[in-house]
Amino acid sequence: MTSTTLTPVEMPGLCHHTGDGLPIPFSVAGTGLHLPPTVISNAMLTRVLDTTDEWIVKRTGIRERRRLAPDLATSDMAIAAARPALDAAGIEAGAIDSVIVASYTGDMPFPSTALIVKDALGAHRAMPMDFSQAACASGVQAVLTAAHLLQNRSIRSVLLIAADCASRITHPQDRTTGVFFGDAAAAVVLTRTETPGAGLLSYDLGSTLTYDVQVQAGGSRMPTSPDTVAEGRHYLEMDGRTVWQTATTRIPECIDASVRRAGLTVDTIDHFFLHQANLNILHEATAALGIAPAKVLVTLDRLGNTGAAGMFTALHHTVSEGCLKSGDTFVMSAIGAGFQWGALCLRQA
Repeated sequence: MTSTTLTPVEMPGLCHHTGDGLPIPFSVAGTGLHLPPTVISNAMLTRVLDTTDEWIVKRTGIRERRRLAPDLATSDMAIAAARPALDAAGIEAGAIDSVIVASYTGDMPFPSTALIVKDALGAHRAMPMDFSQAACASGVQAVLTAAHLLQNRSIRSVLLIAADCASRITHPQDRTTGVFFGDAAAAVVLTRTETPGAGLLSYDLGSTLTYDVQVQAGGSRMPTSPDTVAEGRHYLEMDGRTVWQTATTRIPECIDASVRRAGLTVDTIDHFFLHQANLNILHEATAALGIAPAKVLVTLDRLGNTGAAGMFTALHHTVSEGCLKSGDTFVMSAIGAGFQWGALCLRQA
């Protein structure tokens, strides 16, 4: 199937930026994954929510998801995913130059979740960085930043972890958010390489302000109080129809723009590591571009929407199966609250 060129839809307040790649090559050196052991099936959810297994599968494609133990936090998952990624890359934690955590469910407002992870790993010389408020798209921004960091001669390796624990911010009686989200963490080590042409080839980012996906309370506009807790203002609110309309427009649009900017066509890309939000969104977005389903690895059926971690769970499975080959091109793309979205086109060394 051939790719289709899409015309951006005009939206008030839309910010859009497409850019070229970067000259200093880098590569995926290793990946890691951590899944909490507790599995929540659709059948289990039907006991506490007004829903059915058939409804969940038809609307989302999700059959089960993971839940983090109450005594653990996002950083615990991040640390558990980081260690196998470092082992796979053959790099000691002490040699890492930066630790980046992409998560909208950080341990606390501060100190930094990335700093907590850095300290636990013993990455004593690393610069910690957190990406949070693009929510599920934070991983795209984190990879783009890591790519730029690796252009600096003094930086040779970056540990990037995407981890989200959405079970902590979804209302237990909300059937809309309650069936979608799962907890997980995935990590990737990016290192400079001598292979010409590897690394970031191009990117495309966009954003437009809406409050259709939000957590209202806990910030300076609506500080935490007994009333905000009693009213459930700290739980995730999501307008599913708007998410569908935006995601099925913006994801194919930014993928198409990034691939064309790289001088490639969608049908020549080897892998697509996409936001694992909803199987119907994935099918709609990839069909719009004529992407072969075999090139889009799906993890959401057994993990749910794992937020920023979604793209990286797909990347990990591909790498761990030995399917990301030297010279392969791949696209990473996601959309998150705000809305913010983006796509990166890369080549493996």
